[in-house]
Amino acid sequence: MSEKMYKKSFITKIVILILMVSLIPTIFNSSIFYFSSSNIIKENVREASLQSARQAVDSLSFVLSTGSDMSDLIYSNMRLQEIVKHDLYEELPFSISHDEYMVSYLNEQTFASSFVRMIYILKEEGRSWGSGDFSRYKFTQYNSHELDWLNETIELDGEIYWQGLQIERFSGAGEGTEYVLPINRVMKDFDNLNNIAFIQVLLDGNAILDSINKIKLGKSGYFFVVDQHGKVVIDANTENINQTITNETLFYHVINTNDLEFEYKDEGIPYYGVKQLLSNGWTIVGIVPVEEITGQLTTIQMIVLLSSIGFATLAIFIGYILAYRVTNPMKVLTSQMKQVGKGNLNVRTSVKTSDEIGMMSLEFNRMVEKVEQLMEQVKMEQIQKKDAEIRAVKHRINPHFLFNTLSTIRWLVKFNQVDRANTALSALTKLLEANMGKKGTFVTLSEEVDIIQKFIDIMEIRYDQKFFLELNIDNEVSNFLIPQMILQPVVENSIFHGIVPLGIEGVIKISAHKLESGVEIEITDNGKGIEQDTLNKLQRTGLSNEVSTGIGLLHIFDSVKLYFNPESTVDINSSNTGTIVRLFLLSKDGGE
Repeated sequence: MSEKMYKKSFITKIVILILMVSLIPTIFNSSIFYFSSSNIIKENVREASLQSARQAVDSLSFVLSTGSDMSDLIYSNMRLQEIVKHDLYEELPFSISHDEYMVSYLNEQTFASSFVRMIYILKEEGRSWGSGDFSRYKFTQYNSHELDWLNETIELDGEIYWQGLQIERFSGAGEGTEYVLPINRVMKDFDNLNNIAFIQVLLDGNAILDSINKIKLGKSGYFFVVDQHGKVVIDANTENINQTITNETLFYHVINTNDLEFEYKDEGIPYYGVKQLLSNGWTIVGIVPVEEITGQLTTIQMIVLLSSIGFATLAIFIGYILAYRVTNPMKVLTSQMKQVGKGNLNVRTSVKTSDEIGMMSLEFNRMVEKVEQLMEQVKMEQIQKKDAEIRAVKHRINPHFLFNTLSTIRWLVKFNQVDRANTALSALTKLLEANMGKKGTFVTLSEEVDIIQKFIDIMEIRYDQKFFLELNIDNEVSNFLIPQMILQPVVENSIFHGIVPLGIEGVIKISAHKLESGVEIEITDNGKGIEQDTLNKLQRTGLSNEVSTGIGLLHIFDSVKLYFNPESTVDINSSNTGTIVRLFLLSKDGGE
């Protein structure tokens, strides 16, 4: 009877709990929804709008970069410079040949890019050249006063001068109708830096408009681009091009503030705007009416309220049924879990159902069996791992090393050896970053070698002694993951105990080659070597604390044992002409 009352009480509690959890949040949310939902929706739209702006920047920047790269290519072509320089002095056959080469080259570059529409090399005197249907006659019909971009380009002295979208004027037979975006600069004679021509790379205006029109901002929002002075240079509404932003508030937010998002009013209508800076100094601006992002607020509020009430009612009904069915198997499973919690790993649950509780019971039995099998192994591995981590910390940069290095840098600065001080400081920064473990336990082999190079840079400056690092690392193993600082202690021992005492130029060689299921790493030096007694103990015991710690190798042995296949080994051989350390690192899963 008491058990039955317990079950009824439990079911009642679940139903009441579900009722409270369902109705109280519904009532609460309905009360505050009106005040909070507006900000929530705005925040979501804000993130989406900023993302859209970033997408527009990426898309447009790619097009602009294509044009600037093409301009750089033409600007730096020495043969084109020679043709332009000798244009007025060449005999007719050479002139025709050069004309053909120039036009062919410009056409090839134009066809190679889907965004470059035309390329012109223009001269106020002599010939001019262009790709496609370029008309020299059309160009000669304009004087320099009509082409205001010429003076702007001359003032920039070889730098790029950007212009907004405009009708192309120098190609075809009739009036131009195609929109292009010109990228202008003067062509320099690299021998004397005189201006010899003008380069115009014309980007496809329709492609540019398509790239920003594809990025949506609400239903009616759109993007346009302005220059540093607030003049519109790219807009789907071509009537706005070359017009300065008329709305003073919009102009202020776009030109005079660093805000990436803002709000303003135009003819009494609130607008939300975002902006992003382009690589050439222009700014892409997106605007959308605020009503578009909050207009459906009331409808959403009603839908959420009705849905909450409906789900709360349904949850109460389903909760009552499920609570009754869950009670008995949950009670049995809970009781048996408590026994396991007390340390009785012989318990196996007898609950067998086809639902999640049955699956939980089955997994519980498997878990207990697995825990029973692995508990001892896990315990031992944890102890070893903790010891290895402690030793790893000990092998990181110690205060004495840091003090000596900083002291060396201070004296270098004091004696005005700024370059060497910068080298030492850069290497120390890299070494400190590695020792802070920002990249976790593992780094790639190439990253470990980079750390070693920085350490050697510091040692060279500190001891005023040359240490050469020679590398022979296969490309296919450069990204092989190894525990951080597993190789550095070997190099450190080579320098401190092998090379520095001899006072010679040190040579440290690191080679790495791919094995079938891992990598072989070999480190050699030309130091004085390891004493024979110590070497014999290392070769015989390998993992002895007493032997390894003295030369900084225990961390290496333990790391190899913990993180790699049990067949992985560390071999050490030494003579009076140097030491060789070989690491055979085999992945636990059989691959890299």
